[in-house]
Amino acid sequence: MLTGQTLTTPQVVDVANEHEVGAFIGHHTLAEFHGVEPALLDDGPQLRDMLTGALAQSGATVCDIILKQFEPQGVTVLALLSESHASIHTYPERGSLFMDVFTCGTVAKPWLAVDLLAQAMGAADVRTNTVLRGDTHPCCQ
Repeated sequence: MLTGQTLTTPQVVDVANEHEVGAFIGHHTLAEFHGVEPALLDDGPQLRDMLTGALAQSGATVCDIILKQFEPQGVTVLALLSESHASIHTYPERGSLFMDVFTCGTVAKPWLAVDLLAQAMGAADVRTNTVLRGDTHPCCQ
């Protein structure tokens, strides 16, 4: 886990053709943001737009977005990606959120989407973990 706003780029697995159809490989980035302005964490439309922008800048293709505003507070945003999915779940009362981005293949960079969103939101503390999935596992090689 990392703290602070400096995120490191995880190991990227190279494949012969990064656009190979059916390549069983992916990167799954899990994150927590802390120290975010509570009002922002309760602004569903702004969060949706910020997530969409961060995903696009990271190379992901957004197909659809679902936004759920909770009462008395909190937001969940789910993004269906051509490459897989992304989600954020906010806790305004704690100034925090959970973020999850999984992308199949090697073109989209989920850790970059996390970094971009954390910077845009002004998160004081960011903790991430990126897991390599699929053919990167020793049993599959």
